Amino acid sequence: MRPLCVLALCASLAACAGAPVQAMSDARQAVRAAQAAGADQHAPDQLAQAVRLIGSAQSDLERHDYRSAEQAARAARRSALEALAEARKARTAPPGAEQT
Repeated sequence: MRPLCVLALCASLAACAGAPVQAMSDARQAVRAAQAAGADQHAPDQLAQAVRLIGSAQSDLERHDYRSAEQAARAARRSALEALAEARKARTAPPGAEQT
């Protein structure tokens, strides 16, 4: 039973050790979607935050700090999705409506 636990632990650690390629791709895709929706005009702060976080994630990747890179990439994606939502909301609001 003990060798099986060790094997399972090694397998899970190996899975966590790689570069967060998917998280980086997801973050970049979310930023592109937000930009296409007009977030640079309607949610510039959230979009800028997402871009900064992707830069931070890229720096972490270059230092092989994959855990930090994944955290920054996930945070970038969240920020980009917030920007996207704000941009979509602004684009569908009736003219003259106040934005919150």
